[in-house]
Amino acid sequence: MANIDAPRQRAPFFDLSNLRGDIFGGLTAGVVALPLALAFGEASGAGPIAGLWGAIFVGFFAALFGGTGSQVSGPTGPMVVVFAGVFASLSGNPALVFAAVVLAGIIQILFGVFRLGQYIRLVPYPVISGFMSGIGVIIIALQLSRLFGHEPEESGTIPALTAIPGAVMDPNWIALGIGLMTLGIVFTWPKAWGKYVPGPLAALIIGTLIAFFTKGVPILGDIPTGFPSFVMPSFSQGTFLIVLEAAFILAVLGAIDSLLTSLVADNMTRTRHNSDRELIGQGIGNTVAGFFGAIPGAGATMRTVVNIRTGGQTKLSGMLHAVLLFAVVISLSPLASQIPHAVLAGILVKVGYDILDLAYLKRAHKGPRWDLALMVLVLGLTVFVDLITAVAVGVVLAALAFVKKMADDQLAHFRAGDPALATQEEHDLLARAKSRVMLFDFGGPLSFGAAADLGHHVRERVREHAAAIVLDFSRVPFLDVSAARAVETIACDARQAGKTVYVTGMSDKVKSVLAGLNADHCLPADTHYETRIEALRAAVAEVTSADAGGEPAPTGAAQPA
Repeated sequence: MANIDAPRQRAPFFDLSNLRGDIFGGLTAGVVALPLALAFGEASGAGPIAGLWGAIFVGFFAALFGGTGSQVSGPTGPMVVVFAGVFASLSGNPALVFAAVVLAGIIQILFGVFRLGQYIRLVPYPVISGFMSGIGVIIIALQLSRLFGHEPEESGTIPALTAIPGAVMDPNWIALGIGLMTLGIVFTWPKAWGKYVPGPLAALIIGTLIAFFTKGVPILGDIPTGFPSFVMPSFSQGTFLIVLEAAFILAVLGAIDSLLTSLVADNMTRTRHNSDRELIGQGIGNTVAGFFGAIPGAGATMRTVVNIRTGGQTKLSGMLHAVLLFAVVISLSPLASQIPHAVLAGILVKVGYDILDLAYLKRAHKGPRWDLALMVLVLGLTVFVDLITAVAVGVVLAALAFVKKMADDQLAHFRAGDPALATQEEHDLLARAKSRVMLFDFGGPLSFGAAADLGHHVRERVREHAAAIVLDFSRVPFLDVSAARAVETIACDARQAGKTVYVTGMSDKVKSVLAGLNADHCLPADTHYETRIEALRAAVAEVTSADAGGEPAPTGAAQPA
């Protein structure tokens, strides 16, 4: 018989039970990540090598310390869009730019330490869909000119959009041909072939070979080799707020991006990730990346899916993906310098297309109209304003809409008329009272949204000749300050009108809130009852005794709670 008091064995830090699958999965994910890392680095403004080192540092340390075994991390479309904006707003100053990256990593670590992972995942789906689709639009917009062989003169979405007509009217035909070929490959590459050579890698190799034997195609140019230099982050009093805002945006977006990918991994592997530990791992990865001039990253959905489908299950797979990229950056950087901009642009257009939430957009008209409007609003704000404004506005509007819906449902309970009565005795008691006793069943938690109108609706329903009110709190697990003040208003209005208030089913938690706020001063201490039937008996006894001209029945006729 097992000893139930024996100490529980801790899982090993490295699980070698799936070593073969982890090796194959990690190497395959590394091959997929190579062209994306180069493309993201180029799009960020920091250069292709910064994208590769970002994939290495974030991929290795997020896997080592993270909480999702099969997750592969590195630069992602959403993170690169925000980082590119940070890079431009700080004029490409490495000390300031990478101070924001380091600080973002530290903020993510604090998110995990203070167990905020569960709250970050509470962002409503229309908001997530809107800002992810907006990021997809931004990525596509930033690359369209490059497909035609031109570079936008200024950074940002609006300059990129305004540069498109000029690029279309004066294309570099060789670059355009390579770009269109890249699009054809990444969009039509057979899945069966993708098991051996991913579509983006095939496009990268073919496009680079074509550019090598032709002239006049814009290419990446010299890429630094060897280990990255240490970057000492710094900021002045005048730049601190800018750096802090950029860091917070990167931290929140990276956290959301990573935890969404963790949920995808959970669904595929039938496991459950540790969100707080995942945030700590992502934070460590981004902190290290910032110190070495690498772009930040997050959990990468496509690379994680590739890893899982090719056998990866544990953190070893994510670490091996980073080791493969490390070998590439040490030895193959001269070859990478020949990659055309148009090839990376084509790959990124496919990335942007994949980020668009087309599955929801196709069916959005069949769902709630408000959710569609919220999604479109967040998408527009993401593209034309900024991400943090889009998410903040989306979350606030979604929360207000939810509170409004809950308040409407709660108040509808009062407008609908008499509450459902549980027993025949309750029917008989109220019939005997001849509308002199009014019963109110709150029916559930009282939100601050309903509290504002709660007293009005109770007052509206209480008839002038009613002598007693029964307030049933049986289904009210808690009260906030707004709801407590609403209860106070109901009770004081009743007392001023000469009506007795009976209370039933009030939990100790609700009582303590009312007492702590002194919101129970109009509630008689001797009219609290455990059950509704007891409160009704006492209330009916009082009004029938008063109608008969006798002394009111003692409130202790039924035992108070």
